[in-house]
Amino acid sequence: MRVIGVTTPGGPDQLEVLDRPLPQPGPGELRVAVVAAAVNPTDTMLRERGADGLEAPWIPGMDAAGVVDAVGEGVELAPGDRVVAIVDPRTPLGGAYAELVVVPADGVARLPDDVDLVAAASLPLNALTARRALELMRVPRAGTIAVTGAAGAVGGYAIELAKHAGLRVVADAKEEDVALVESFGADLVLPRGEGFAQAVLEHEPGGVDALLDAAVMGAAVLPAVCDGGVVACVRPFDGEPERGIDVYTITPADYVHDGEGLAELVDLAVHEVLSLRVARTFPAEEAAEAHRQLEAGGTRGRLVLTF
Repeated sequence: MRVIGVTTPGGPDQLEVLDRPLPQPGPGELRVAVVAAAVNPTDTMLRERGADGLEAPWIPGMDAAGVVDAVGEGVELAPGDRVVAIVDPRTPLGGAYAELVVVPADGVARLPDDVDLVAAASLPLNALTARRALELMRVPRAGTIAVTGAAGAVGGYAIELAKHAGLRVVADAKEEDVALVESFGADLVLPRGEGFAQAVLEHEPGGVDALLDAAVMGAAVLPAVCDGGVVACVRPFDGEPERGIDVYTITPADYVHDGEGLAELVDLAVHEVLSLRVARTFPAEEAAEAHRQLEAGGTRGRLVLTF
């Protein structure tokens, strides 16, 4: 079986085509013939550092879309079903950069026939992160949240989910990304950067109810949040909470088995509440070039490997 993996941690050129034994699904698992696997920053981290406690090769990839190839005992899905899956690459089976991947059935959602598999691969990791952030924020309908990194995949999904939930959204953007962030539904778009928190306060005296820090600004966002509010982070927080603000770090462990949540997100994509954005596709063998483009910055939408 062909996979894209790393035997020695390092730069993009460490990614190589490898041959691995065909994995077999056990009870509660299924095997997916991967059509598309999205490229995410977490993939570059695995490539650079490897995975503690796991022997090489390390196979990145947390987003897979394809067709069920085989199922284990107790699985309702059947061979031939089109699916999207959230994949944990920090296991002996590895991640989604593979022709065939075995995953727990509780991290998989069925895809309707009219949903493109390549587009669907852009959904799981980032949309589940955004969904988890909104759960942690606990903001009632008509409340206000702020989103940093709003032009990115997590930020974009967060805005769309928040608007669907009846929230007001204040977002950041570079000048060239303002129209894009407005298209997600943001009510107010402010310049991205160090002055964002102060700009939020000028428009939202007292601060917003909660903030998703997808740009990893850390403690610099705290002034934008009201006393007793919430900050949801996609990386460990680098400061100390203040004024009764709760700070949560979202990790894939929060949702890697949330197939029900993933199914809800698929339904929202079908009904065009969520935008499936693919910036570019690459044959799997060109994974190194996809990683280089991602690390260069400025990509809007996901880069996707095709098998």
